[in-house]
Amino acid sequence: MASAAQNEHEAYRAIVLGRSGTEVLLVPNGERQILPSVEIPRWQRVAENLTMAVKSEWGEEVVGLFELPVKNDGLRYLAAQQLCTRCESRMPTRWVPVSALGHNTLIDVHDMEAIEQALAICKGKIEETPAGPFARLGWFCDLRNWIDSVIEPMGFHLTGEFRQLNANPSFSLVRFETDGPALWFKAVGEPNLREFAITSVLAQLFPDRLPRMLATRPDWNGWLSMEVQGKDLSEVQEQVFWERAADALARLQIQSIDRGSQILCVGAHGLGSAALSTVIQPFLSVVELLMERQTKVPPPVLDRGDLLALAESLESAVDAIEATGIPDTLGHLDLNPGNIIISNHRCAFLDWAEAYVGNPLFSLEYLLQHARRAFGQCSDVRSRMIDAYCSQWDGLISQAAMANALAFVPLLAVFAYAAGNDTWRQPQERQQPTAGYLRSLARRMHREAKELADRRTLCPQ
Repeated sequence: MASAAQNEHEAYRAIVLGRSGTEVLLVPNGERQILPSVEIPRWQRVAENLTMAVKSEWGEEVVGLFELPVKNDGLRYLAAQQLCTRCESRMPTRWVPVSALGHNTLIDVHDMEAIEQALAICKGKIEETPAGPFARLGWFCDLRNWIDSVIEPMGFHLTGEFRQLNANPSFSLVRFETDGPALWFKAVGEPNLREFAITSVLAQLFPDRLPRMLATRPDWNGWLSMEVQGKDLSEVQEQVFWERAADALARLQIQSIDRGSQILCVGAHGLGSAALSTVIQPFLSVVELLMERQTKVPPPVLDRGDLLALAESLESAVDAIEATGIPDTLGHLDLNPGNIIISNHRCAFLDWAEAYVGNPLFSLEYLLQHARRAFGQCSDVRSRMIDAYCSQWDGLISQAAMANALAFVPLLAVFAYAAGNDTWRQPQERQQPTAGYLRSLARRMHREAKELADRRTLCPQ
């Protein structure tokens, strides 16, 4: 039981630097000292859990800066900066000048090395580690001052309470409480830089379907938005809200019909029929190489004949769905319930790093797959979501054309997801575990192509 509990948590050592960066928080242990340590549940946000633990256990309010690369011995470190002392520590701690530290001061010599490395990153002295804006000491105070300048003319102010969801030199996601509406600050770095420009444009074009954007920080690739009232769709059990999400998705996409060029210009993926046709052969050539490298069976290996047949199926599906006349619109390759905020009055869509312009039904298919996982294979929520979605297209697309397109979407949606973002072209993406994931997507396409052929054999029309 103890071993199972350990496997469900990971230990992190916290390098809590003082506001000036000249001191570090340590825990006395005999004549020497150790860094504070926190147990964090696996698969949960490290920064959020660590900052909460430091606050509750040691009384210090901190902001996370970044994680250090994991050591060979498995040690994990997260650097943070003190903001203020909130309450008395539950155990003895002391602020020790960094200049007074030595390898004999700390119980574990690795702690000293980690402290030195963290300080070097904060000061931008390690060339191989890009020092983004959120590795710098003092960035959080600068952020709060900037937010104050944005919202003060609006008549509300920060309360001091915040929730930090990640700690990374180039990415940031923080929720701020105010005496008015709650706010979210988000910033992005490589490989998601496009999300900044895409979100800025979409918030202007479709203000009813995205959070209200209050201001941007181009130097940080960041933006400040009002929190959308409602719940993540992933937290909602009432099927009617899933129907409303499908309805809202269709409305948004119909609004975007004439906006494709604007959205493409800021970095969205171009996934029109011509673009999809162009990447079928190159993508499957990469898949063939990955299949040849597979060492374990099962899962099955797709041979050259299987992949040639899949290429034919994909080409036929692209031609067929183009013939339906459904226009290209805004789409979301990563549309999942966690990216949708729903209430009785509004539905908003978040996290547009994987925006595309192409067939709108791909996004619907991704949402339908999540509904199947949430409610089970036998639930009729899928058919009700399709009805809600398609009803918005009445008058624009015939029911026959929509039904025909829906038959090809399960195959093409997987292909668009797998090949649409070009990461498969990078040599490093062909290594494990990405290689295994691409193989699994190819096997999924192979099954979908076979099922499509079987359905069309039974019902040719």
